[in-house]
Amino acid sequence: MSGFSKPDRSEHTDMNIDFNKMDGLVPAIVQDAISGKVLMQGYMNEAALAKTQETGMVTFFSRSKNRLWTKGETSENFMELVSIAVDCDGDSILVKANPRGPVCHTGADTCWNEANSSKTGFIDQLRAIIKDRKNNPTDKSYTASLFAKGINKVAQKVGEEAVEIVIEAKDDNKELFMGEAADLLYHYLVLLEAKGYELDEVMEVLIERHRKK
Repeated sequence: MSGFSKPDRSEHTDMNIDFNKMDGLVPAIVQDAISGKVLMQGYMNEAALAKTQETGMVTFFSRSKNRLWTKGETSENFMELVSIAVDCDGDSILVKANPRGPVCHTGADTCWNEANSSKTGFIDQLRAIIKDRKNNPTDKSYTASLFAKGINKVAQKVGEEAVEIVIEAKDDNKELFMGEAADLLYHYLVLLEAKGYELDEVMEVLIERHRKK
């Protein structure tokens, strides 16, 4: 597996945003790129959007300060840009970001005082990476090498990791257990992709079972 590349901010420069509806401003909803939790709302003008794209740090136009304001410029709880999308009417922005600490000035994780600790949303990002490695293989990718070896090898790796996590479960070394748990989850996702199945289909099976209770 490999890490994520920095966002290609150039892809956002041609967005069709109507800044005229609200006197040069548009609402900007910020969502945690991993958890999916809504973090805050601010407003952007063209300059704030351009600075966000240029620096990779989410920047707003502060109506109270009457100037550009980069989130975290005082607290250092910056929000790193991941992606930007525009709604169907072109008059609001959805920003996905990685927060470097609490977002709200009160010290809360979000401006709605909600906890933002779940990391399970990363699974969807990992699934996308695995799919990309399958469709666009490279010689340096371990994931691509698994796909190249075929379904039997992928299934074998899942079996090996399952045995290893069972072994670690008998001891009390959390670090080793978590490492094997991560390996098993990763190889399981690779196996699903190799079979052409989606994790959502597995979730549907679980949901249907729950409904029958």
